[in-house]
Amino acid sequence: MKNILQKILFGGLLLVTAVSSCKKEETKIFFEGGTAPVLTPSNATIPALSVATKDNEALKLTWTNPNYRFTTGVNSQDVSYILQIDKAGTNFASPAKQEVSIAKELSTSMTVLELNGFLTKMELEADKPADIEMRVVSSIKGAVPLNSNVVKFTNVIPYEDFAILPPASNELYIVGSATKGDWSNPVPAGQKLTTVKKGLYEITLPIDGGESYLLLPVNGSWDVKYGAIGANNTNNTDTDAFKIGGGDLKAPAASGDYKLTVDFKTGKFKMTKL
Repeated sequence: MKNILQKILFGGLLLVTAVSSCKKEETKIFFEGGTAPVLTPSNATIPALSVATKDNEALKLTWTNPNYRFTTGVNSQDVSYILQIDKAGTNFASPAKQEVSIAKELSTSMTVLELNGFLTKMELEADKPADIEMRVVSSIKGAVPLNSNVVKFTNVIPYEDFAILPPASNELYIVGSATKGDWSNPVPAGQKLTTVKKGLYEITLPIDGGESYLLLPVNGSWDVKYGAIGANNTNNTDTDAFKIGGGDLKAPAASGDYKLTVDFKTGKFKMTKL
């Protein structure tokens, strides 16, 4: 009986030992640190921003790998980056701060149009210089985000984005058979549109229904004109798009006094009967 009990106890001990040996030891991975990215711009100053150069590259930014280290070694996963753009002196805490997410890459570039878009969203006033700052924040799961050095750009001047570049003369005239001056050029002084603000013009004048007209930035010259985007007189007479070098614009069918509004920001005109 004693031998049987000893055998049972010994077998149980073996079973416990076997079960214990089957348990896997947990390997915990700990973050050991990293190096803050070093941000380097392609140029120290931002070039002049304008509608005419909107497709040009304004800036390229490159930064170093943060080399996140874990107890298992240097990170081999993809690191995420956020490019932050904000007004200088706000410590990247203003409500108008702009952020761009970038996966894996160690560089990014932006066109004049893209940069100007960020500046506009930051509520910076067009045609007035401002100072801005940029930095890159790197992150990866299980690690503390690392901020790069701050790069500052001074005297950055946003521009108001226009569908059509406003005339350099900042003037606009209406000419054509729809007006009292007909196609005579120079046109009468009363056919000069009022400049409401840059790129926005308006005038109130009598219009001969069903006739044609064009818009001129320089009185007395046919070198530059604004007109219909399609063939002559095929436009919507109440409101439509226009373009530089376009065809004759057709006036509304009914004669009378009209208010003509020409908006280069939207690239559209509007004829409103009074």
